[in-house]
Amino acid sequence: MNIEDVMSRLKELGTEQTKKTLRKYGATEPFYGVKIGDLKKYLVKEVKKDQNLALALFDTGNSDAQYLAGLSIQPKLVTKEQLQHWGEKSHWSAISEAIVASVAAESPFAVELAREWLTSTDELIENTGWCCYGKYISIAPNDQIDYKEVANLLKSVKETIHHSPKGVRYCMNQFVIYVGVHYSPLLAEAQKVAEEIGEITGSFGDVSCNVPLASKAIQKTLDSGRNGLKKKRAVC
Repeated sequence: MNIEDVMSRLKELGTEQTKKTLRKYGATEPFYGVKIGDLKKYLVKEVKKDQNLALALFDTGNSDAQYLAGLSIQPKLVTKEQLQHWGEKSHWSAISEAIVASVAAESPFAVELAREWLTSTDELIENTGWCCYGKYISIAPNDQIDYKEVANLLKSVKETIHHSPKGVRYCMNQFVIYVGVHYSPLLAEAQKVAEEIGEITGSFGDVSCNVPLASKAIQKTLDSGRNGLKKKRAVC
């Protein structure tokens, strides 16, 4: 398949009802309104055969194409510059947090990029940084994680989360969960921070969302005996 073929197929798969729903959650034009399940069912296998095609799809700026690119790309082969470009070209949370952050977390530049993005004054880019670091923690061996840096980030969350924009609050809260669930050396500290920050409000576009209570999410994995386990992939 070439890019014209893929874009044509995306247009065919899109529906006005899905567009309406995604728009409420912050999606911006251009996009066709394709369900993620349909991307995985009909197109991922084909696009995975061509890394350059995946990169070209992201560059269209079309949200459906960008999501497909993230599902299809080989993270280990993406350059730091390409990921920085993706971060800048993302226009809503489903792409910046679910796609760019996940691909970056599996790349060789995960921590380096997360640090860079966390200092941004652009809310979406800062969100990408928190999500990238959290997702990296969920897949990286513990001996490859900087204990002191993560501890300092937990401290920063505790001190700033309630004064941060709603989108940032959501991603900070998720970071605490990632640490508590996947990084045993800082489990106790993550639990303490989770208790202190308590309930967080958030929103996606025009939709208010129920932000997971970090303390409850961490305790759930402890009760199940799965705490400390790592994921195979950040991209899903």
